[in-house]
Amino acid sequence: QVQLVESGGGSVQAGGSLRLSCAASGDTYSVNYMSWFRQAPGKERDWVATAYIGGSTTYVDSVKGRFTISQDNAKNTVFLQMDSLKPGDTAMYYCAASAGYFTNWKSVRYWGQGTQVTVSS
Repeated sequence: QVQLVESGGGSVQAGGSLRLSCAASGDTYSVNYMSWFRQAPGKERDWVATAYIGGSTTYVDSVKGRFTISQDNAKNTVFLQMDSLKPGDTAMYYCAASAGYFTNWKSVRYWGQGTQVTVSS
């Protein structure tokens, strides 16, 4: 089992920044990919970004150039730096861990509890 604990959400005005953190514990040797997903009220949970343990990263087009995913492998922690935030970024953000690369939330095994991000105009 892998446990994930997120922190860093909050409320900001459009154009502002937030940094999310996710600390993993437990059977982290089984994890190759750490990801962030988000879910707005009444909508599906959408993939945002993924960091591979080897260092590569991928992003959904809507956040490219604004969000940066990074990781501290020694501390089993992944971060999501969110800049130039827009009201459309408002959602519950979830940290996810998996052995394989998945952008469909239904394929992900391990989840954090979520942290709310609210961006006002």
